Amino acid sequence: MLDSIRYYLGLLTVATTPWAILYWYLIHPFVGLWRRVGPTVAYIALGTLGVVMAYATWAARDALMVTEYGTGPVLQALAAACYLGAITIEIRCRKYLSFRILVGLPELSPQPGASKLLTEGIYGKMRHPRYVGFMLGLLAASLFVNYLAMWVVAVATVPGVYGLTMLEERELRQRFGAAYTEYSQKVPRFIPRFG
Repeated sequence: MLDSIRYYLGLLTVATTPWAILYWYLIHPFVGLWRRVGPTVAYIALGTLGVVMAYATWAARDALMVTEYGTGPVLQALAAACYLGAITIEIRCRKYLSFRILVGLPELSPQPGASKLLTEGIYGKMRHPRYVGFMLGLLAASLFVNYLAMWVVAVATVPGVYGLTMLEERELRQRFGAAYTEYSQKVPRFIPRFG
């Protein structure tokens, strides 16, 4: 039973993580295009791409999920600790994030000033807590699943998320101007300052 859970969790993560990163790479640099065509067209186009990528992963599952390294109590404990950290961060983020923000509507809105800069709570400690939580969750899944394909996706995601952060920050500077520049000078990107 545990092996089946590990396998399908790994397959689901390998199928969706690259698309999730690609989704935002296709949103941030092209906000002008998506604002012109509207959110419905953007979601249909990007959702179709996600379905195609998930199907391709499913079709290649035997080759992708061939190498697994087993599990044990130490890996499961480390995975649980990382997952707890990811959940804690996500709960703190959700206090400030509406559904509109989670699906990228501020980026797609024809009125760029339709949203406000988040600087409170966890966003007052680090600028990109959702990326930190995402990476902790991905590390938790990798430790729990312990398949080679998961580790490849996790390692490839690190520079992917960093590059995505740079694109997002450029777009936030355009949207919020001096307010975002001042915020970014006070609040660290990923690792919060304590004290």
